[in-house]
Amino acid sequence: MAEEPWTATADGIVVDVRLTPRGGRDAIEGIERRADGRAVLKARVRVAPSEGEANAALCALVAKALGIAPRQVTIVAGATSRIKRIRVTGETAALAGALRRLVMEHR
Repeated sequence: MAEEPWTATADGIVVDVRLTPRGGRDAIEGIERRADGRAVLKARVRVAPSEGEANAALCALVAKALGIAPRQVTIVAGATSRIKRIRVTGETAALAGALRRLVMEHR
């Protein structure tokens, strides 16, 4: 994959995500290339984007998909935007590998 929508950090990874609230189901749907050339992880959740519910659902979805505790996933930018940046704390190589496997399932 030419570009992945995540970056390694000292304590985990940071992921750029495009979230679709009220998407009918909770799912991670692979990687999308934005018009500006950036790659983002596509995700959708059932809940509406009110009172932070969609953000909480996104964090829970990512945690479940990666097999980690929900407290390890936080929104660090874009809380009120469709494009968000999330931080996932943990062992960097293991998290990146889990994300790669996850997106390969949705190609």
